[in-house]
Amino acid sequence: MEEKTNINEENILDKEEMTDDNSAAEQLEEETQTARTKEEKTEEKDPLTLANEKIAELEDKYLRTVAEFDNYRKRVLKEKAELILNGGARVAEAILPVLDDMERAIDNGGKTDDPQVLREGMELIHAKFVKTLEGQGVKKIETENADFDTDVHEAVAMVPGMGDDKKGKVIDCIQAGYKINDKVIRHAKVAVGQ
Repeated sequence: MEEKTNINEENILDKEEMTDDNSAAEQLEEETQTARTKEEKTEEKDPLTLANEKIAELEDKYLRTVAEFDNYRKRVLKEKAELILNGGARVAEAILPVLDDMERAIDNGGKTDDPQVLREGMELIHAKFVKTLEGQGVKKIETENADFDTDVHEAVAMVPGMGDDKKGKVIDCIQAGYKINDKVIRHAKVAVGQ
């Protein structure tokens, strides 16, 4: 009897294994069928058609990118032009009060005979003008007892016989130089000791 039980158990195990093998085979067959269906769908479209669609898509992207860049370039040029115009207007607006003071000084200059009063008025206008320029970032280049520097000075004369302590130093400033935000807009014309 034990032998029959063993044989029945072996038969049952063999049947279970066959069932497992059948379900695995069925699952594998289903997966293969699904893969074939996907391949058939992609094969249904002609490769030439696929390539043409891809070309059309890339061409559209290219045209949009070119149009965007062209619009960006135009906008930047317009903003740059406006910035230049508005920058000039800002400077003119800052200088106009100094011009008003000069006109008042000229009008009132004929009413007085005292040259000292005229001189004081001109000095006040000059100080206001310098302050206005400094407000716009314009600064005078210092030359008094300075070492000669080719970045900010322009030598127009060499003065010999000044001694060793004056050699390579600025002796006299002939025309003042100016910087705007650390950029030289006019070099200072100077005489240099030799």
